[in-house]
Amino acid sequence: MQRYMCKGKIHRATVTMAELDYPGSITIDKVLMKAADILPYEIVQVTNLRNAARWKTYAIPGEANSGVICLNGPPALLFEKNDLVIILSMGVFDEEELKRLRTKIVHVNNLNEIVKIWENELTEAWGD
Repeated sequence: MQRYMCKGKIHRATVTMAELDYPGSITIDKVLMKAADILPYEIVQVTNLRNAARWKTYAIPGEANSGVICLNGPPALLFEKNDLVIILSMGVFDEEELKRLRTKIVHVNNLNEIVKIWENELTEAWGD
């Protein structure tokens, strides 16, 4: 059996820009991408905490330590500067891969600077 799981998360990031006239994607500070195990062009889901909008797109790396979180193209109509968002990366894992999965949850401050990284194994989540 394979399961669709969260493998990385950037928690409560602040949108710094929304660019409608761009062909798509989300630009994310490359330091945040690496911390959350998000690769360039990987599909991510972005959830807006202000209006519950959800958008799937691909991530492109922004300048390191810039704090950039920019929704490009159509999602610029759903996300505005200063909105808080959750960015999730997911993957499909078989039972053996699940034993090695360590989900990374990156907590940031209002400047999108890392304040804490949680790395959890599935057994830790179950409390085993």
